[in-house]
Amino acid sequence: MKAALLPDRGVVKVAGEDARKFLNGLITADAGKVTPQRAVFAALLTPQGKIMVDMIVTEAPAEDGGGFFIDCPRALARTLTERLNFYRLRAKVMVEDLSEVLGVMALWDGTGTTEYGLCYADPRLPALGVRCMLPPHQVPEAAADLGASLVEATAYEAHRIAHGIPRGGLDFNYNEAFPHEADMDQLGGIDFEKGCYVGQEVVSRVEHRGTARKRVVPVVFEFAPETGVAVMAGEIAVGVMGSSARGGRGLALLRLDRVGEALAAGRTLIAGGMALHPVKPEWARFAWPGEAKAAE
Repeated sequence: MKAALLPDRGVVKVAGEDARKFLNGLITADAGKVTPQRAVFAALLTPQGKIMVDMIVTEAPAEDGGGFFIDCPRALARTLTERLNFYRLRAKVMVEDLSEVLGVMALWDGTGTTEYGLCYADPRLPALGVRCMLPPHQVPEAAADLGASLVEATAYEAHRIAHGIPRGGLDFNYNEAFPHEADMDQLGGIDFEKGCYVGQEVVSRVEHRGTARKRVVPVVFEFAPETGVAVMAGEIAVGVMGSSARGGRGLALLRLDRVGEALAAGRTLIAGGMALHPVKPEWARFAWPGEAKAAE
């Protein structure tokens, strides 16, 4: 098993008797399904349906004080806290940014249990393993308790990229990307059966009309292009390069319809002078260039 402290992650706590109902009216996942044994992947959207903050929401056991703990990008923890307080109105909830005292540790390539911190399975994909919220200084002790090898966060980044999982700020831009473009519909981040939440109408329209043309998808290459450079098919822009890791794997936000046209015409995708080849992730259910239709 491997363990790594993720310095890019922060923690926000939402507690109080109205906390579950409050969160459920705001985020894309069903907060009613969150328990100490089950976390959910979700996002808080803008009214226009774009991702403001994506997150993993878990719940502390009642004997440990209860409350919902949100694993979110540390750079956006304050934004999330302020936005939740903006929506709080008369709800009996308390929202607190705990990023200065709690960090997030990722555990993968193995199994085990520890009494350190608040641990939860990553709800996006089983291969991503488990995450634990705990004071950063306790990470070495927790890793030792699990018998895990403590590695740098770059090792987790390579693991994430190898499984085709997008990361906000690198593979898509906050306040610009729709949930479908960040593959949230594929990774359990949207509950299409729950009640209203901010931005729901836009998300539902994209789902029912099947109009998500752009997706973050894995790409392979010989030499990694820089993050943010345009992906071209001849003179036609088809997307933007995202994150990359050693071993020739990366992610890119691509217009799949244009990619399909380019591949059908025999044109190679180029980013920063480097050739890219898109690869369909194993978890994907959406239509892929060259396929007749998406798998049901």
